[in-house]
Amino acid sequence: MDSWRLLECPPARGDWNMAVDAALLERAAATGQVSLRFYAWEEPTLSLGYFQAIGGRRSHPPSNACPIVRRPTGGGAIVHDRELTYSLVMPRASKYARDASALYRLVSGSLVDALGDWGVKALLCENPPRLPAADEPFLCFQRRSGWDVLVGGAKIAGSAQRRRQGAVLGHGSVLLSRSAAAPELAGLVEVSGVAIPSAALGAAWQERLAKACRISWRLGLLDETEIELARRLVDEVYGSERWTRRR
Repeated sequence: MDSWRLLECPPARGDWNMAVDAALLERAAATGQVSLRFYAWEEPTLSLGYFQAIGGRRSHPPSNACPIVRRPTGGGAIVHDRELTYSLVMPRASKYARDASALYRLVSGSLVDALGDWGVKALLCENPPRLPAADEPFLCFQRRSGWDVLVGGAKIAGSAQRRRQGAVLGHGSVLLSRSAAAPELAGLVEVSGVAIPSAALGAAWQERLAKACRISWRLGLLDETEIELARRLVDEVYGSERWTRRR
């Protein structure tokens, strides 16, 4: 049975969180290592999609006080606050990484199964409406994409991928409850009436993923190479105003 690394990281700044995801992507290409990471944010933070214009944040006053970071992946803006955030990196040679849709379906489907442990009936969004880019809402959770997770018609989980350097990064968020920095978005507890602690959901989710992929988890920490690479990426990319305001 294959063994994949499971990383549990403490809450961190937005630039560090994005730099670690990018560092793990680079290292997966070099080493072939698969890593799943659950993480949180030191304070409510707004992340922009790779292609989003920074001027769009003026359309969302509730998040104006939040620090801002730009993701390495596309999609709409996310207010990271009352949520469970994850990233999964693997080499593109992995049978699970060869097809983007299959990987989305694997990860989102295992989340749907995990939510069922609490009696939450979730569905995958399989036929989202197609809108011109200019008509898409600013916030990711007001958009619909293939393999989003829906509860009662509300989007409670979304994800995105970045493919490069012989590896793939998939990361995303599960909205657990409403944030004051995004009051228009209902979270899992508001739409289902079920409050699930992030740690408990992460544990159930990783169990479902392991079963679906027929692997086991080994607990691990970021190694020194990954830490140094993430620090460099904070300095040169994700903590840089030039990067954040590049569009």
